[in-house]
Amino acid sequence: MVSRIYLVIVIFCLTALLVFTVYLRSANNRLFFQYYQCRAEQKRLTQQLGNKQIQVEGLISPASVWKSLDKSSR
Repeated sequence: MVSRIYLVIVIFCLTALLVFTVYLRSANNRLFFQYYQCRAEQKRLTQQLGNKQIQVEGLISPASVWKSLDKSSR
């Protein structure tokens, strides 16, 4: 009688452990996907910022300022 109770408890604990393991693996996969999604978004934004910086530097460079002054003085 007592050995059956222990067997049921052991089977229950093993089943709970397996369910918890599957839950942790799926949570790990979700976090891994979110991490790489955020990383890709960060790279895209960094690239966009670099392009904007190049545009601003082109607008305020001395050569472009002189060109715009020459055009406005005509």
